[in-house]
Amino acid sequence: MPHLFKFLNRFNAMKVITYSHARNALKSVLDDVVRDADVTIISRRDAEGDAVVMSLDHYKSLVETLHLLSTPANADALARAIRQDQADEAQPRTLLDAHGG
Repeated sequence: MPHLFKFLNRFNAMKVITYSHARNALKSVLDDVVRDADVTIISRRDAEGDAVVMSLDHYKSLVETLHLLSTPANADALARAIRQDQADEAQPRTLLDAHGG
């Protein structure tokens, strides 16, 4: 699953804020994560653990990406397609609708 780890590695530079800041500026925090498609960690001093805040669209995208990368064959096919696109070797395809047309 190296593709998954490469994808998840991009989250290493997440913004970290304190629980107090999040509580006092919740609207601003939410506006930032929605506007920037960013991920923010809310850090707490106690042992209850930290939390992550992200937009719903960002979350849905993450879940979809994890699903697409969940099988080695699909992950390899996607990686191959990305390499082809980056090398300007991608071929346009016509998508079929749900009725096969």
